[in-house]
Amino acid sequence: MPDAPCPIPYSKFPMINFPIPTGLIVSCQAPTDSPLHDPIVIAAMARTAVNRGASGVRIDTPAHVAQVRKQISAPIIGIWKQQLPGCEIYITPRFEDARAIALAGADIIAIDATLRNRPAGEDLKTLIARIHSELGKLVMADVDTIEAAHAAVEAGADTVGTTLFGYTPQTANFSPPGFDLLAKMVEKLKVPIICEGGIAGPKMAKKALDLGAVAVVVGADITGIDIKVTAYKSMIGK
Repeated sequence: MPDAPCPIPYSKFPMINFPIPTGLIVSCQAPTDSPLHDPIVIAAMARTAVNRGASGVRIDTPAHVAQVRKQISAPIIGIWKQQLPGCEIYITPRFEDARAIALAGADIIAIDATLRNRPAGEDLKTLIARIHSELGKLVMADVDTIEAAHAAVEAGADTVGTTLFGYTPQTANFSPPGFDLLAKMVEKLKVPIICEGGIAGPKMAKKALDLGAVAVVVGADITGIDIKVTAYKSMIGK
């Protein structure tokens, strides 16, 4: 495995050595109908990102996490997007999904921590507690509002991200990145805050860090070849 940047403890929490990557985290994902969705290709993306200085990666599905784990020693934020009948929550919605991601080799489990109803009546506090006690993993809470962020911290989340801002009914009228939400979270919460969603260039990433985020997750702007080519074709029209 290539040498990976060491996670840097966040100075706001001097008594706790958070193994949470800081600075740039690259989300290596691809549409299911894309050739890039192959776990080997995703792992190549992840290894390239770490080789070029990313402090960690965010990976979807157990198969992809397992393949990436073979290639890098840097922290992996694992998720499993699941479309469950009658449920709006889809980012690692259940404990069984979190367990599969953990067994595949993820270091941090990211979950949808919005205030929407969870599947099978599972509550957020219990889910986070089980991830901590049974899996021994940290939890990243993906939220959309400051209210959800507060609730996630009260439920025990180790870090909170702006991931779902603009992607829920409550925030449908807004577009990411949620810099205003980020600033509120940095001011109000006593856990590390990660900015994720809508980062479309290095200047935007730097702004997020300047606002107080410990890390910024960048996906489509780095690894989204399918999205980029589609956008170019739509604009060029040929």
